[in-house]
Amino acid sequence: MIKNLSSFIKLKPVLAVGFLFACSSLVFGTWVAAIPGIKHRLGFTDATLGLSLLLSPLGALTGVALSTKIFSKLPVGKWMILGYVSLCIIMIVQINSVNRVMFWICLYCFGMNGFLNGVSVNTTVGFLEKEYKRRMMSTCHGLYSLGGGISAGLATIFFALRLSPRWQIFFVAVAICIVLFFNQRHLLAHNRIIHSGSGLKFPSLSILSISFLCMVLFMSEGCVADWSAIYLRESLHGTKEIMGLGYAGFSTAMTIGRFNGDSIIAKFGSTNVVITGALLAATGFLTVVLAPVVAVAIAGYIMVGFGCCCIVPVLFSAATKIPNVSAVEG
Repeated sequence: MIKNLSSFIKLKPVLAVGFLFACSSLVFGTWVAAIPGIKHRLGFTDATLGLSLLLSPLGALTGVALSTKIFSKLPVGKWMILGYVSLCIIMIVQINSVNRVMFWICLYCFGMNGFLNGVSVNTTVGFLEKEYKRRMMSTCHGLYSLGGGISAGLATIFFALRLSPRWQIFFVAVAICIVLFFNQRHLLAHNRIIHSGSGLKFPSLSILSISFLCMVLFMSEGCVADWSAIYLRESLHGTKEIMGLGYAGFSTAMTIGRFNGDSIIAKFGSTNVVITGALLAATGFLTVVLAPVVAVAIAGYIMVGFGCCCIVPVLFSAATKIPNVSAVEG
């Protein structure tokens, strides 16, 4: 892992994009810690909150429809800067929403923005893998997991200091703007205009298969992100200070696994990694559901993290390399 990270850090253009993965999860981890408070403040039940959260994937579907047009006209480097500034603004408003309508609009925009940001950074990593002739997708996703773990840890500290997620998101937003400022030269260097087929069309079997697997993985990760704090707090009666540790454990496991992922995938093969990871993640979820105490549930979330860690990088890397399909469509 140390050797892999050392060589990764030396590649400044790659590291600049990798930082954006961490920025995404810093924002997302702050959002996870804020969910219980928003639920109480806006008077949501579990059912109404669950339905409200569906607006985020609905926004992502809108992003799917817009992505080919946006990236055929706007260089991915420019979008990475504009997209992440927009992400900070959306999340500040979302966490500070004063009514449900404002919250719903922000959720929809958050989903759309998140999808487009994901396309820009993952597509760029796909190009960089070809340019440098080495695997780096798993390491970049490891930085995403690292950001999530840091954010969950910050949330625990902020709660211990009696400071709400409203303060944490301002702190995170400033940090992201600093990262963008110092890395803008490397990001703007990615001036590719990615041409794709016009309009919506039925995807190939390869894309459908990868998309289905990604959907299952994102549902699993979303379940941990959106509900782990509420589950530990309300079902297992954990304290406010530790309710973010489920996601922190999950993110830490994802980080360790992904930083070792590029070498693991090269050694054991993509198929074996995906199958073994899926079985481990399923065992972890079963442990969480049957957990009698908070500590056992956190251990289950850690198992889920180790299980899921390398599957998405394998799928994303494969999607950018499908013959006769543009990187954005993949």
